Amino acid sequence: DDDPDLRDILRSILEGAGFRVVEAPDGAAALETIHREHPDLLILDFNMPRMTGPELCAALRQDLLLRHLPVIMLTGRSETHDKVRGIDAGADDYLVKPFDPPELLARVRMVLRRTSQELEANPLTKLPGNISIEREIEGRLARQEPLAVCYADLDRFKAFNDYYGFQLGDQAILKTAAILIEAVKARGHPTDFIGHIGGDDFVIVTAPERADALCQRVIERFDAAARELYDETDLARGHLATTDRAGQQKRMGFLTISIAVVTTTERPLTHIGQI
Repeated sequence: DDDPDLRDILRSILEGAGFRVVEAPDGAAALETIHREHPDLLILDFNMPRMTGPELCAALRQDLLLRHLPVIMLTGRSETHDKVRGIDAGADDYLVKPFDPPELLARVRMVLRRTSQELEANPLTKLPGNISIEREIEGRLARQEPLAVCYADLDRFKAFNDYYGFQLGDQAILKTAAILIEAVKARGHPTDFIGHIGGDDFVIVTAPERADALCQRVIERFDAAARELYDETDLARGHLATTDRAGQQKRMGFLTISIAVVTTTERPLTHIGQI
């Protein structure tokens, strides 16, 4: 919001209820802050300089990682067309100023609760989880859209996780998520979907004609980035030296990524079970 007094009021209400608040004075600054802070919810004024509320909301809905960020739109007028414009841009709810603090908090909690239930996001990567993945695929099947489902899985991840520990294992998962997002931005389309099944398993839902280029981009980027996760000694050796339960020395190769692709090009698909 470009009104510092209103931002102070919002901060006081929300922090008093236990929320951590980050402010931005306009839409463009908000977009930068969102990329840096990864918030759980955005409270957005309708009219702002540089980028209006509906413009920012529309930009978020085009971003693969941010399209599921819940938005409450604030407007100083109660005209129906403003509410409609906000919702059409992708807002999840709206409030007319001046608002009552209890109503604001109730709407914040409602939107967060509803988004959590609908998205079931992975807590590490914040990518949509299994419920959202199933809903996305079933929706495209119902609309009979040309479809390619790319299932990505890290090879030898358990050995890597056991060797280096969970903290570096989480870094490998986060790096994989970032690579998938970059690949879809570079070779995909805004309508493509990325989901995190869990662990080291991910899904990209795209169109058949984009699948090969997407997968090649993911593989190339992953092979280059994975080496950054290893220490210099292991890189020089060319493998991980581990000991199994029987006390036998074993050599384990580095992380790679495998992607299986199922499309509607070769056969009709009518149910997610077939995929």
